[in-house]
Amino acid sequence: MSKASRIKTAPRAGFSPGGGPPMGMPAQKAKNVKGTLRRLAAYLRPHRLSLFTVLVTALLSTVFSIVSPKLLGNATTRLFEGLMMRYQGSPDAAIDFPYIANILIVLAGLYGFSALFGYVQQYVMAGVAQKTVFALRQDVNEKLSRLPLRYFDSNPHGETLSRAVNDVDNISNTLSQSLTQLITNVVTIVGVIVMMLVISPWMTLILLVTLPLSAFVIKGIASRSQSHFINQQKTLGELNSHIEEMYTAHPVVKAYGQEASSIAKFNAVNEQLYGAGWRAQFISGIIMPLMMFINNIGYVLVCVVGGVMVTKRAIEIGDVQAFIQYARQFAHPITQTANIANVIQSTIASAERVFELLDEVEEVPDAETDMAAVSAFRPLGDVAFEAVSFRYKSDEPLIEDMSILVKAGQTVAIVGPTGAGKTTLINLLMRFYEVDGGRITIDGVDIRHLRRSDLRRCFGMVLQDTWLFHGTIRENIAYGREGATEEEIVHAAKAANADRFIRTLPDGYATVLDEEASNISQGQKQLLTIARALLADPAILILDEATSSVDTRTEALIQKAMGKLMQGRTSFVIAHRLSTIREADLILVMDHGRVIEQGNHADLLAKGGFYAELYHSQFREGGLPQAV
Repeated sequence: MSKASRIKTAPRAGFSPGGGPPMGMPAQKAKNVKGTLRRLAAYLRPHRLSLFTVLVTALLSTVFSIVSPKLLGNATTRLFEGLMMRYQGSPDAAIDFPYIANILIVLAGLYGFSALFGYVQQYVMAGVAQKTVFALRQDVNEKLSRLPLRYFDSNPHGETLSRAVNDVDNISNTLSQSLTQLITNVVTIVGVIVMMLVISPWMTLILLVTLPLSAFVIKGIASRSQSHFINQQKTLGELNSHIEEMYTAHPVVKAYGQEASSIAKFNAVNEQLYGAGWRAQFISGIIMPLMMFINNIGYVLVCVVGGVMVTKRAIEIGDVQAFIQYARQFAHPITQTANIANVIQSTIASAERVFELLDEVEEVPDAETDMAAVSAFRPLGDVAFEAVSFRYKSDEPLIEDMSILVKAGQTVAIVGPTGAGKTTLINLLMRFYEVDGGRITIDGVDIRHLRRSDLRRCFGMVLQDTWLFHGTIRENIAYGREGATEEEIVHAAKAANADRFIRTLPDGYATVLDEEASNISQGQKQLLTIARALLADPAILILDEATSSVDTRTEALIQKAMGKLMQGRTSFVIAHRLSTIREADLILVMDHGRVIEQGNHADLLAKGGFYAELYHSQFREGGLPQAV
């Protein structure tokens, strides 16, 4: 299992995850929520015109729908007046059906226009939501490309994936659905209040008495459920991390019979997710029944007071009917807004996690000075470490005052026990990490004066852990150089002794490798990575012993291919079996981040020091080499 998968996520400096609505929580959390909402709103700012269109269409759609109860009330009043005149025996008693028919026609038109503007509103808002989330996803993707290797070494891959996918999708769903409902609800509430005031200010006042109670319920419950929504998203990230780790390492899990342990851990995290999700949904779900109870209280009060006012002829019966409809219309958006509050809490939690990722410390920016000159930099391969110092943790020095001089074309072997700093040396050379002191130069140019893209084009890598992507063999080899021709790809494959096995495959160079390239052998994978490095034609090579897990015949092919690859190039070889580096021009012996010995194989053996002891320890009885 990878180192990254075993390290838990730690809080980032300069960012305090926030929590929810202001009521019933510390001021700092309320401030963080406001900051998160402001940052989210910044992504909507470029779409101000579209949002204004959404607001206008929502206003028109709502106006057409809220005028309808008043007109329907007028029809009811005219119908009631006609019936009363008949009941009283008036000779002029008649129901004005033409008047009522005209109102019904107008109502049909109003409802049609309301639906049309509602459609336009949804259409425009869908575009705004997708463009906004597109920009957010793009920022996240670009951020990931700018993050240093240090971040990926110290954060589970599944956790990062959850932030980039699950949390962004959660924001997308809210913007495309809940935001539109929120705008419509606000417009509806304002419009309904205006219409109720026109009908009866007294009954409107009675209904509005329940409004503070509704707000109190929403804020009180939302403040308690927010922490559970945050915990839900956090636990979801942990679950994704575990699944990603177990899927990647499933052969190891099966080989050691750890299925039960893996399932037990999954069940434990899944149980935590269930608990956090259940508490978040249950607590926030209480809002709906409480809101219905409060709304029904207002509805009963309106009915009673309206009936009394009709008997006293203070209001028309049709207006009471319209007011009751408005009371229902008034209650619906408030209840819906309360429900949206649950979604918004989850969205805030997701947004905080996404913005926490966007606030991560990035790689040191590329230097801008002399950029035109260094862009055309084509090194010969002289490499120098000049008094280099480095530490992963500020209080734990790893490399101190290291100086190494490598001439172009030399082969440098780096040996030492696990944790000696061999891989760290390569990471510094390629600027995956920045040196804390001193400098590293290539042909006398400080690598910090080069763009990372220009610097890394100077290198070719063949590692013990091969990396091939889902695609054809042709595409995997061509990954070494953009715009490579078919002839160049085949030539590189032949030089790497890979052409013969490629042509034995059913589709040859068009053979599609699966995600882990499990449809070819480990040795064949290694030959493809060597072909890729040959095609790139780099000045400097970084080689991690590539033959430790292959058969003898394949090892001979790989060694022959690597010999061609190393000709005329500066090569850094991370050696595990010392028997393979006897011909190296320079051997660096590292221990605890320091170069404690350097020289060629014969000189180091003659010294009888750490290298000699390490070399002799690799041979058991019978002369079989043993890997370090």
